[in-house]
Amino acid sequence: MDPNCDEFQQYEKPIEGYMASVTDSSMEDTDFSETIKFITQILMEENVDQRPFYDPLSLQITEKSFHDALSPNGTTSTSCNSNSNSSIDDSHESKPFSPDTPVSDLVNHGFQFNSCASSSVSDGPINFDSSITNMLAENIFSNADSVSQFNRGFEEANKFLPPQPQLLTGLESSNFNMMKSRKNHGREEEEGSSNKQSAISVVDEDELSEMFDKALLNVDREPLQNEQPPSSNEGKVRPKKRDSKNKTIDLRNLLLMCSQAMYANDNRNANDLLKQIRQHSSPFGDASQRVAHYFANGLEARLVGDRAGAQTFYSSPSTKRITAAEFLKAYQVHFTSPPFKKFAYLFGNEMIMKVAAKAETLHIIDFGVLYGFQWPMLIKFLSNREGGPPKLRITGIEFPLPGFRPTERIEETGRRLANYCKRFNVPFEYNALASRKWETIRVEDLKIKSNEVVAVNCVGRFKNLLDESIEVNSPRNVVLHLIRKINPDIFALSIINGSYNSPFFATRFREALFNFSAIYDMLDAVIPKGSEWRRMIEREIMGREVMNVVACEGLERVERPETYKQWQVRNTRAGFKQLPLDSQLMEKFRTKLKQWYHRDFVFDEDSKWMLQGWKGRILYASTCLVPA
Repeated sequence: MDPNCDEFQQYEKPIEGYMASVTDSSMEDTDFSETIKFITQILMEENVDQRPFYDPLSLQITEKSFHDALSPNGTTSTSCNSNSNSSIDDSHESKPFSPDTPVSDLVNHGFQFNSCASSSVSDGPINFDSSITNMLAENIFSNADSVSQFNRGFEEANKFLPPQPQLLTGLESSNFNMMKSRKNHGREEEEGSSNKQSAISVVDEDELSEMFDKALLNVDREPLQNEQPPSSNEGKVRPKKRDSKNKTIDLRNLLLMCSQAMYANDNRNANDLLKQIRQHSSPFGDASQRVAHYFANGLEARLVGDRAGAQTFYSSPSTKRITAAEFLKAYQVHFTSPPFKKFAYLFGNEMIMKVAAKAETLHIIDFGVLYGFQWPMLIKFLSNREGGPPKLRITGIEFPLPGFRPTERIEETGRRLANYCKRFNVPFEYNALASRKWETIRVEDLKIKSNEVVAVNCVGRFKNLLDESIEVNSPRNVVLHLIRKINPDIFALSIINGSYNSPFFATRFREALFNFSAIYDMLDAVIPKGSEWRRMIEREIMGREVMNVVACEGLERVERPETYKQWQVRNTRAGFKQLPLDSQLMEKFRTKLKQWYHRDFVFDEDSKWMLQGWKGRILYASTCLVPA
């Protein structure tokens, strides 16, 4: 479709209108407008709003988890999907309850539903929403197998209950209002419980079964004791609460204390701290409340156990709900609001253009091509090159999709780029390469020709490669040595600068908290609080990264960023040397940053790295290298 046509412009206005409210409209100059148009063209494709967005990295690890679960030596574990009939979470089996455990604690902790029934990770005690209740009722009782599974779960639950025929409950007439009838091993009751009266009822097995039916399904929508009535305005921001001394709650300190308790295996204290965090955090609040909410999600998943926490992350129903169109719209806002991706793309393109000034054929090998957002602006630059454009060859490397067409999305990217090249009269050839392990790629797979200028490019994707803490022969080093064998004319590298890759949980948690606090604070400053695209960025992009860093360990932890100084050491050992930064290009970036962006954005240079950040914290780093 022609980007100049009326229909295209009409579709483009809502997103561009929003972005104009965030930054000056003049910002969309020729350097960046092509990427925005490219994304908008994808949004105009047929059924894009119905296609699910697949996170290839999550799918890759999910397949491995299923493989481990089905292997003879593996442990069968529960996974969730939209059609699953088994909805009871048995992940607490390794933490048995005592016979004196209150029934309310059994409901809130021992009988939590799997994350399929909620968004991302459960937000604390289960909220038996009517829509979720209906879905669970249909799934659980859809066939005889599901009924038998529920019965088996009920039998397991009986093991936690006292063997005597009498049971202390808190039944109040026909309502299921559970109250604590006595102290649990001398533990102090929660604040306000002293005003509540306890009741003793003798129930037989049939009444007990009915009680659990109400607790688990709550078909009649009868409120539980710990359940809050539904709010008339769910999107309303909860105000910051204050303690007895009228001081503002320090969410960061609570999060750090909770992580330290968890690191020391003090789960009781960690759970109490997590409840406090839940009371004061919100995905609709200010930056500190939002970041606390998503870190609390990760801590909650980790309390279940590392393995189950990883499965919670990768089987999150949010991945199944979000469509490709929703992801693209959120990405468009994320691309435009901060300068990080823009400057990283333009930096790589400008440096590639320099080495390809007189090339007849330019071959770009892109590690992590995804939708190919970086290349429309380069295609336009090449079309205006003095002497005419060269032939452009792109090898797009990406993780495969599941099913019989693993390269489908990579091939779609190639077709879109081919149409863009046709529009600008740039000769084009595309090679789609799907690989689960980039370290296994061979030079022969890249189809390099002798008469072409070769440029290797990667923006932010090497953070997902495993390091020495998992494999002695680090995949990061293997990929760098592969690039060295390619002997490229230029290697453009942009990395996510982070120090939260420690194998020690407490250290990793602290560094991740500081890093993501800066990111959420930045989003709070440049995107309106009520923006649905901001919430999607925070939930589907940042929130999932937080979940992986906090809840997962071993192979399941795929978010492993390193600092630019660590990458500098790796690059040197692999046989690369850095090119000096272009002073004119750096001055251009400084001018753009000063004119169009928030004053708290950081732009700096160090050791031939271009650095970007927020309020003094470096978040992105870019450099260009050549073989030494």
